[in-house]
Amino acid sequence: MVNDRILDDSDTTLSADDLAALRENLHEQRVFRQEQLKQLQLAQQAQQAQQADQLSGAAANRTDAPRDRRAGPQAEVRGKLAASARMVLTDVEAALARMDRGCYGSCGLCREPIDRARLTVVPQARYCIRCQQVREAGR
Repeated sequence: MVNDRILDDSDTTLSADDLAALRENLHEQRVFRQEQLKQLQLAQQAQQAQQADQLSGAAANRTDAPRDRRAGPQAEVRGKLAASARMVLTDVEAALARMDRGCYGSCGLCREPIDRARLTVVPQARYCIRCQQVREAGR
């Protein structure tokens, strides 16, 4: 797994090996998020099918009432998980596009290099720590 690799911290320039390791990590994250979204969609479809069966009278037994009360909160959690997964997937794909354009690792605001340690932890990072903190403080 890519996270086991140690990137050389001798300077702020990313080597070809650094970029390869980070690209591999981003590809793994993309596959994970795509699979997560697929599983959430399947769970949503299963719940909708179950609700349709209940409405059609196939499950007229009211012993399903406790399960019915859980369906709403579960759907809400799935919706929030899916939104988060889509957001991370968008960030991962944007990072891969920056790699392809040759501008990966530069802050989107100040244009300074993003610390290698930050990219190791958050390879889809768009901003250096300082600019990220400024953006978050402005919210």
